[in-house]
Formats: sequence, C-alpha cells, structure tokens
Amino acid sequence: MIVVDDALLRDPVRLAAVDTARRALALLPVALNAVAALAARLTEAPMGMVTLIGDEEEYFVGVHHPPPALNEQGHAPMAYSVCKYVVSAGRPVDSGDMFREPGLREHLLATQYGVRAFLGVPLRDGAGQPVGSLTVLDTEARQWSDEQAALLAEIAGLLRPGALPGPVPAGGMDSASLLDSTQEAFLAVDRDGVVVSWNRAAEEMLGYTADEVCGRHLDESVLPDYDGRPIGVALTRLFSTSPRREVSRRVSVRHRNGRRLTAQASLSVVGSADGPRACVFLTDLTGQAAAEEAADRNGSFLAALLESLTVGVIACDNEGRLVVVNRVLREAQGLPPVGEVPIDWPRMVTGSLLHPDGTPISWERTPLMRALHGETVPATDVVVERPGHRPRTFSTIAQPITGSGGRMLGAVAVGREITALRRVERFRTCHLAVAEAIAAANEPPAAAPGVLRAVAITLGWPYAELWVIDQTGEHLDSVGRWSAPGSEELADYIPVKGVGVTGRVWATGQPLWVANLADADWLYAPDSRARTELSVRLGIRTVLSVPVRNGNTMLGVLSCYSTVVEPHQDVLTVLLDGVAAQFGVFVAMCRATELSRQLERARDDFLALIGHEMRTPLTSIAANATLLGEEAAGLDEDSRQMVRSIERNTAALRGIVETLLDLAGLEAGHIGLTVRDVDLAALVTDAANAAGPTAAGNGVRLSTDLPERLGMTGDPARLREVVDDLLSNAIKYSRDGGDVRVHLRSHGTTAELRVTDTGIGVPGDEIDQLFARFYRASNVRHQGVPGSGLGLTRARTIVEMHGGAITITGHEPTGTTAVVRLPLRNEQA
Repeated sequence: MIVVDDALLRDPVRLAAVDTARRALALLPVALNAVAALAARLTEAPMGMVTLIGDEEEYFVGVHHPPPALNEQGHAPMAYSVCKYVVSAGRPVDSGDMFREPGLREHLLATQYGVRAFLGVPLRDGAGQPVGSLTVLDTEARQWSDEQAALLAEIAGLLRPGALPGPVPAGGMDSASLLDSTQEAFLAVDRDGVVVSWNRAAEEMLGYTADEVCGRHLDESVLPDYDGRPIGVALTRLFSTSPRREVSRRVSVRHRNGRRLTAQASLSVVGSADGPRACVFLTDLTGQAAAEEAADRNGSFLAALLESLTVGVIACDNEGRLVVVNRVLREAQGLPPVGEVPIDWPRMVTGSLLHPDGTPISWERTPLMRALHGETVPATDVVVERPGHRPRTFSTIAQPITGSGGRMLGAVAVGREITALRRVERFRTCHLAVAEAIAAANEPPAAAPGVLRAVAITLGWPYAELWVIDQTGEHLDSVGRWSAPGSEELADYIPVKGVGVTGRVWATGQPLWVANLADADWLYAPDSRARTELSVRLGIRTVLSVPVRNGNTMLGVLSCYSTVVEPHQDVLTVLLDGVAAQFGVFVAMCRATELSRQLERARDDFLALIGHEMRTPLTSIAANATLLGEEAAGLDEDSRQMVRSIERNTAALRGIVETLLDLAGLEAGHIGLTVRDVDLAALVTDAANAAGPTAAGNGVRLSTDLPERLGMTGDPARLREVVDDLLSNAIKYSRDGGDVRVHLRSHGTTAELRVTDTGIGVPGDEIDQLFARFYRASNVRHQGVPGSGLGLTRARTIVEMHGGAITITGHEPTGTTAVVRLPLRNEQA
C-alpha cells in the first residue's frame, strides 16, 4: 500500500540529516548523475533519480533524463514526489501502473508528465536515517521484478557508506581589524605553541573565537596533527631553521565541534618585540580532500558495482579500446574473473558471438561497436557459444557515451542473460509442433517421430526416446527414437523396470534429472553399466526423463539426452512434463478409441445374437404357450397357473427383445421417422385416456392440462410411444394415492410437454444415468418394481430424432418431472 508518514517526514533529526546530505552531495553531481543513469539503464527505464526529501520539497542530487521542467530549479514541491512514499515505507516501493491505482492516478507526475510506473529504494545516511531514494521511472505501464528491486537496493547500499559525509563547517567572527581583512584563516603562535593571534577567517573555518584560543596552547583547541607528529616537534624545527620561504604542509586540525578538517598550512617565522612568531595561513582542503576521496570511492564503488551485477557490462573508449569487462561477461567467455582486459579480446570472441539464427556476428557489428559509431542499440539477442558448453543468450542494449558538446567518449553495452526465457518461448512453438504431430497421427508410433523431433530441436539436445507401457503393464515398448543428423545413435535396448534412467522413471512415476552422467555412480550397476558407458562415450552429459501420464495413469516414459552439462533443471522438467502430458492424453485417447471400437463390435454381435438366436426360440415358446393356454381346461389349477406365467414372461421377454432391436435400429439410422402433421394435444389426450384405467387400478389420480389443439410435424406413432412410456413410468412409480399431472403448452416455435408425478423419485446423483440403456435407479431395483430400463432410452432417441430434447428432474417433496421439448416443425425429417 502507498502511504505517506508525515511524522517521519517532518522528524527534526531526519531533516537535519537531509540538510547535511544536501550540502555534502553538492560536491558529487557528476558521480550521482552517473549512478542515476546506470540505475535507469540496468532496469531498462527511461528516467532515473537520486533525490532527497525535506518537509516541503524534494531535492534532485542525481538525475538521468528527468522531465526538464522539474529539473530546472533542482527541487520540486512535495506534490511531485514519489520519494516520499519510499522514505515513509522505509523499503522498496513500486507501481506498475499509476493510472490504475486509486492513490496515484491523480499524482502530478502522472497527470502532467505522463509517468506511468516507478520503482524506488530508500537512501540512508551513515547513521541509518532515511534521507531520500534511488528511483527509476517509466512512461509506459510495466511490472517491476524482484531482481530489479534488489539491483537498486545494491546500488543504494553501496552509496551509503561514503556518499554522505559530515556537515560543512560554519563559524563566527574575530575582531582583529588588520587580519580580519584577509580571506584566509590566520593564526600566530610563539615557540611554546601558545596562540597569540587569531583572525575572523580562522574563526569561520574552525569555530573558535579569538578569546577562546589566544593565550592557550594549540593542543587545547585545534589540536593540529603535523604529519602524524606532535605540533611541538614541528614548531621546534620551524623556529630553529627559520626558513626564508614559506613552508607548505598538509595538516589536520580540529573544529570546535570535534570534526577534523584537512587544511593546507603555509608557515613562516617573523620577528616581534616579544620574540619570533610562527605565522600560519590555513586553506581549508576539506572539499578537495572529500572530492579526492569521493573520486577514489566512486571508482571503488563502480568497480564493486560492476562486479556485483548479475548482468554483463562491457565498455570501450573513443578509440574502441576495451576499458571494462565485468565478471559476468568474463565468465561467459571462459576468462578469469579478474585481471586486465585482454588486448586481443575482439579476436578471442570471433566466432563465439552469434545471431539467434546461428549466423556469426563480426566484432564491428556487435552492439558495443555499433554504439561507438553513434547508434543507440535497442534490446538485441546475442548468443554466446563455446565448445563443450551450452549456448547462452543475452538481451543486449548499447549506447554511446558522450561528453559536453556531444564529444564522443566511448560506448557501453549491457547484456542480461535470457537463456531460460528464450527456451520457454521456443517451447510454445514446440507444444504447437507436438500438437500438429499428434493431430496428423492415428496411433502413438505414427506421432512419436514428430514429437521427438520437436522436443530435441527445441532443447538443442541430440537424442530423444519415447516408450509406452503395453496393455499388460509388464513391458515398456519403444514407439520412437530421434537422433540429430550426423550423430551416432544410441543402441537399441529393452528397459528393465527400476534399472537405469528410463527404468527408474517407469518404476517410480517421477521425473529424473541426471546433471552429469559421468558422475552418476548409481548408473554403473551391472544391469545398466553397458548402456551408461556407451552414452558417456557418445558424449552424453545430462539426461532428463519424465513419465508419460494421463491424469494418475502411468502410460510411458519420455527420455532426452544432452551433450553438455545443463542447468535450469526445474524449468526444463516442467516444460518436458507438458509435452509428456500432451502425448499421454493422445495415448489414452487412442486406447479409448480402440476400446470404443471393441465395444461397438460387441454390441453389434449382441444385437445380432438377440435378433437371430433369440427371436425364433421365443416365437416357438410363445406359440406353444398359446396352445397350452387354449387347452387349459383339461389342466389342474397349478398347471394353468404355470401356463399363464409362461405366456406372461414370454410376452415380456419378447417385448424387451423387440424394444431393444427397435432401439438399435433407430440409433443406427436403419429405422426412420414417418413424418406428417400431428395434433399433439389430441395425441396426448388419447394416451392419457388409455392410461386412465391403469392409473385408477394403482390408486393414482391422473389429471391433464392441455390446449384444444397443438399442431406440429412428426411421427405420430413414435411420439405416442414417448408419451406412453412417460405416463407408464409416472403411474408405475407413484404410490397409492399419488398424483400424475400432464401439462402441454407451446412457447414460440417449441412445444413443451411436462409429466409430473409424486412417486418415489430418483436419487439426485443418478438422474444423469437414467437415459442409459438398461439402467434402473437404485431405489427402483431395491423395491422390486419390474422394468427393462429401455423405455427412457428409446424415448430420448425418438425425441432427439425429432430435433428435440428430454430432461428429468426431481422435485420436493417427492417425485419426478419429465420435460419434453419439441420443435413445432421438424427440420430433421
């Protein structure tokens, strides 16, 4: 959250620290401008600022391309400040888009100068007081990374020890008229070191008045340090030699407030009525010493900064001679991390710097040399490739370094490694290629070559293998291998579960990363030694193997081999897991398709069995049962009961067979609809009248709510079957005293038939299964209600053939509602 801590900002101790820092930092404008510029470049931001924040204003002490109107006075009102948020928080503060944040969208930086994003870290003095911030700003919305915040914090931390020295001295007045006319501090001492004269400039420089020092020894006030020796020794030598010319020495003296000052002392000996006097003119060198110290400190700071950065930095002078190559670039080229920049660096890197497409970059066309010729080079990918090492990609920017008047001083280039990022981007293309290979194939062996080629080329690895577990789960079968052109292939082998890289992934179902095969002692077991030794002879270093899965089902293994030692284990494992998951889904779909074919064949065989092997015996049984029934008069009561049971069950079985064959014919398209104009209201009325006696016999009240007429096109016989089945179910499953209501209406171009009952209902988790063939709800089965489980299946088939839909829902407190929606004009006829 963006906050402003007014109490902290107005704290007197903090404001005193800011005042001290303002005076001190005035000595270092060039260094702090350079720091602001460096911070902006390293975060790829157009603006950078080193600012101090008072109680009402913000002071700019180091800037890089700020809004000109803001920078003209060197300070700005608090309303323009984002430094106040950083100092208030005491930690890094950022905004990716000020226009979208309620507390920032009206900020004057955003509304007047178009600043959209900023990132700032606190700047503290030696005592830890938050006096300002190091901030980078952008006119485009962006997301700041933790790495960029850490980088700015490093720079601010390196500034802290020495960039904020102590306060500038100040003092009062001396009354000696003659000596007060000189601008230099003057004092005179006798042989014993007692001060006898002290002018106004000395008071201003050292803070002591003449009354406080005159008549007292130097050691009691300014306590001079003369080349590390007591002042008495120096005075004795001075008075004994009485030099004719002034002696100039650098000394250290103490200000009244206890601070030591560096001064240039011009000493001479003059005579007086009271004896010789040593006359000393002091020139304050504090600023010069601070500047010298700052220059040395800045040089050390920049050197430390360059070496601590995680980006590569290279710079040259105006003649193209390299003056800076930091640790990151040295390491990328295989050079020692410290030492002089090699004179023949351009020759050393020839052939190792490449464009992303693999073509070499000549030294004159490197971003650094292009910048030396006046070009500002935007982010450009440069690939660094060394034999035996993985290629590394650096996003490189470069620009000229110019002095006053546009004079060319040199050029600098900064490269941020993005090897892993570019790999991730290539994997997007890889996933598309894998998807295309899978889409063009109908079985795993046909898809494997395209999948393996896409993966191996994306990784830049020379070998890849795909294995699939057979249906028994006992064997791991190869479905494809790929090797780079010109590479010797790994020998064929049969993986053993739990042995070697592939075998272990098969056994554990977990990815396995071998960083350096030559060091993997556990792979040199007898069962895997030959394979491992062959791989090492072929130059294999890193191996990554991942399981091929579909959900939790283990289906196979994908193994890839590299000839260089690879980092980025987590990234590569995640990316390869994604490819394996794609292939796993494909394998599962292929197996599901094959299973579906087998089930289809089984269903056809079953229907054929019913149609040809059951119909004839049932017909014969039914005929003989009829004959027995006609002659039942000569039979006893038990025999007649058995004959009636045979007739009843034979009829039920024939009904099931006929319904099943009818349903199969409808679903297969062998049986069509006979479509004509139908009065659906009359059809439902006839069905309800026919079901009335059955309802009355079961103690069920059957009521209808129907229009006088509802015309549509359809097959009246089939539609009657649907209505009969729904009424039959509603009556059958309603308890004695229950209700069945039939409601029919038209809504626009659709007819809607509702059959609602107050029966035993259907368990909620089983409703979606009611239309499955032979399915009967569990509560129906437990109560022993007869039925085949085919009526609703056939009803849905008929309704869908008419272009309609049927649903069944439960309702409170009990019962079900079946809803049939049919188009009034059947477009599918």
